[in-house]
Amino acid sequence: MLMAQITDIHLGFDPDNPAEFNRKRLDQAIKMVCAITPQPDLLLATGDLVDRGDQESYRRLENALSVVPFPVHMCMGNHDLRAPFRKQFPAVPTADGFVQYEIDTAALRLLFLDTLEEGRHGGAFCDTRAAWLSARLSEKPDKPTILILHHPPVESGIEWMNTHPDEPWVTRLADTVAGHAQVKGMITGHLHRNISTWWGDISLAICASTAPQVALDLSPIDPERPDGRNMIVADPPAIALHYWNGRQLVSHFENAEEHVMLARYDENLQPLVRALLAERPE
Repeated sequence: MLMAQITDIHLGFDPDNPAEFNRKRLDQAIKMVCAITPQPDLLLATGDLVDRGDQESYRRLENALSVVPFPVHMCMGNHDLRAPFRKQFPAVPTADGFVQYEIDTAALRLLFLDTLEEGRHGGAFCDTRAAWLSARLSEKPDKPTILILHHPPVESGIEWMNTHPDEPWVTRLADTVAGHAQVKGMITGHLHRNISTWWGDISLAICASTAPQVALDLSPIDPERPDGRNMIVADPPAIALHYWNGRQLVSHFENAEEHVMLARYDENLQPLVRALLAERPE
């Protein structure tokens, strides 16, 4: 199974500009996703879909995603607002007022979590949301499951974007998932950088944004003393491809830009391909 991912779109950051920078970057990423061979089974859009939670931006998001020829599944980020999102996308399932739902495929079960607390930058996961997840995990303990959410529950090292491991929502999520060995991976966004790590014994893939990226700086930051460091950089828009091979989740990260081609598969590289494939067991 192959899943494409885009995240942190922030559509409407420049609300009065019909040709805004973030829309151009989104279109660039979607164009690349649609050209992937083999075609992905679905596209994940993992939160911060728009920048201000406004209805017009969600309308423009729906327009941008309409060209995708396979299913698109979305979750909430801290810049989103549930009411206008649900008005624009009424077919997206909800539970107890939260945008939480499951997509059950032959290969994988995907559980989409709502980590939005409106007015808060960081994540949230209340008892109601935890009870929903606990019930879903108890239903199919033997089905390989991936959790899809916006906020990664880990410290990234980028101090101003960190999530502390003792935050209540993180410990509640950890307690809910504990003992459910069918959870094989977690796919998130939020940090505007490509990061691969582990959360306990669960693999965690964090995709960079289609909007501009967060600069890589792991030095401490003083909220009382601006030091002139880079914060946001205009690196190319990003996508991810998550491949479930039947045993584990393998994540690939890519920039949505033209690459300088140095070699193609032709008769000159055919001997190498033959040799590499011949080394594999029957």
